[in-house]
Amino acid sequence: MPYLPQDSKPRPAAHPGGARGTHSSGKGYEQLKRECLRRGVLFEDPDFPACNSSLFFSENPAIPFVWKRPGDIVKDPKFIVGGATRTDICQGDLGDCWLLAAIASLTLNEKTLARVVPLDQNFGPDYAGIFHFQFWQHNEWLDVVIDDRLPTFKGRLVFLHSAELNEFWSALLEKAYAKLNGSYESLKGGSTIEAMEDFTGGIGETYDVKEAPDNFYEILGKALKRCSMVGCSIDTSSAAESEARTPFGLVKGHAYSVTGIEEVSYRGRQVQLIRIRNPWGQVEWNGPWSDNSAEWRSVSPSEQRRLSQAARDDGEFWMKFEDFKVHFDKVEICNLTPDALEDSTAHKWEVAIHQGSWVRGATAGGCRNFLETFWTNPQIKLHLTEKDDGQDGCTFIAALMQKGRRKLKKLGAEMLTIGYSIYESPGTDGHLGKDFFRYHASKARSKTYINLREVSHRFKLPPGDYILIPTTFEPHQEADFCLRIFSEKKAITEDLDENVAIDLPEPLHPTPSPQETEEEKQFRALFEQISGKDLAISAEELEYVLNAVLKKTKNIKFKNLSLISCRNIISLMDTNGYGKLEFSEFKVFWEKLKKWISIFLQFDFDKSGSMSSYELRGALKAAGYQLNNYLLQLIVLRYSDEQFQIEFDDFLNCLIRLENASRVFQALSVKNKEFINLNIGEFISLGMSI
Repeated sequence: MPYLPQDSKPRPAAHPGGARGTHSSGKGYEQLKRECLRRGVLFEDPDFPACNSSLFFSENPAIPFVWKRPGDIVKDPKFIVGGATRTDICQGDLGDCWLLAAIASLTLNEKTLARVVPLDQNFGPDYAGIFHFQFWQHNEWLDVVIDDRLPTFKGRLVFLHSAELNEFWSALLEKAYAKLNGSYESLKGGSTIEAMEDFTGGIGETYDVKEAPDNFYEILGKALKRCSMVGCSIDTSSAAESEARTPFGLVKGHAYSVTGIEEVSYRGRQVQLIRIRNPWGQVEWNGPWSDNSAEWRSVSPSEQRRLSQAARDDGEFWMKFEDFKVHFDKVEICNLTPDALEDSTAHKWEVAIHQGSWVRGATAGGCRNFLETFWTNPQIKLHLTEKDDGQDGCTFIAALMQKGRRKLKKLGAEMLTIGYSIYESPGTDGHLGKDFFRYHASKARSKTYINLREVSHRFKLPPGDYILIPTTFEPHQEADFCLRIFSEKKAITEDLDENVAIDLPEPLHPTPSPQETEEEKQFRALFEQISGKDLAISAEELEYVLNAVLKKTKNIKFKNLSLISCRNIISLMDTNGYGKLEFSEFKVFWEKLKKWISIFLQFDFDKSGSMSSYELRGALKAAGYQLNNYLLQLIVLRYSDEQFQIEFDDFLNCLIRLENASRVFQALSVKNKEFINLNIGEFISLGMSI
């Protein structure tokens, strides 16, 4: 599938207040609702119809589902009953427990919940069968509108539902998320962090507690100060262990929330504690530092009040951090962006975001295992200038996300295996070439290449300049991506996508030579033989001349030049508008052609007569054209074949179009000063698209 080139310049984090409407009509929720109320009808969403295609894409339902509105299921439907709580989330017959766990965490943060689930919706007098929800997608907040027809079987909801049979906010939220991703089936299989990010716009981190870094306690403390969503769980070895209770009162395979982290004075020494919440609202840890444990008797009443410690069976409890590391296996942190936090929140993250694409033949170079193409991947420079408070390094989280793959499931797309490498910058400007990566090792890298939507990792590096290379594992794999950098202190990022620059020699003008070379004498004789006395040839005649000469040239394995190439040559060189090429004009072009042939042979590494499209950046630069990724991708899409090879005839046409475009741009810039508002890159892009 073709991927449109992405502008990967750094962008600010998106703000939820500006959520973009997504309905195909171009109308927003309020306008659609007003129209339904005026017409006295209930909304029916043509973008996500009540039919099997909205349910499944790879199979037909095993049972006959009936789409019903809440008012057809119960007598008195409510959007929310008594506030949104964990008990509103009961799994149905869809394998999306990852989504449900994230929704459960969402209910613990009222501000975040209200942003995803606008709470001013109801089944009251202004009910029109229409609801809306907001989700974050790749640095953009989207407002997703749905109708309230839900799949049922024998009068009961099939998928997500509430323990309160007349409460429907959670079922409608699941439907909106299914619409966002193309179908209910698209929600099968995923990670809780994925949905948490879509609910907050944050960056997810996953830690194996048994292998956590030495400063893990500090990491958790900072996360909670930033109001991050933090969850933890205990692994299961089999499905039978799911929800099984341990002798210490903990539940395996169950999603807990981390709600606090503190140090307490105990018998003359400081003890690290962590506070955990069971969303069930009951069933608690019964080991040391549990609600009624003996340890609390040695803690002063003022300390207990500071920690809000009370012996209540409310699902929340304290543990010693060392015990936590023994009993729990996984911690997931969703670090929130500054816009998601209260103004008073301390230690907000600094955020930088880049959008980009891996395009076959141009910027889809694969990982470092594929050195010949690795260097062609997008490159982002990271300036770390300020150390963390009281530390000797700069902490940041780099998260690489592949975009839209879940929605493309119905087209057969799977999650690609992705990752990234970080190199120390050599201090030069512009896109780094192959030789740099041949002789320099990476300074850091993502923990692994894996087929998840997002790969993220926390780093601490000395101040300095670094180059981050986001890649797929295999080359030639296409996808759009979003790279996000969350840093403790402000980090400056810039794309190493080169500025467009043209560095051509002054154009040669046809001038009579005082004495012709032997080569020129041979060309003149051939010209006179073909053209006659006017020494001017047509495109058809030029095709014959060039192919006849090139066939006699050693070390060239080109296929014949095409007639269209020869017409383009005349368009470039015909200075008098005659429509033919005079001998003096041909001599000027022949000098260009010899230079272009030399460049092509230089980058035809296997001497096959064609050049890899991944070498095009270097070849064009040698010819005087420094182009950015966007233009390179356009040229590759136009001139390369299915094996990412470029024949000389196509290379020649590309250079002719580039030279024509740069000449026209210079001429128009001189004549019309206002034209200078359009830069050379935009002008070439326009020319290449025609």
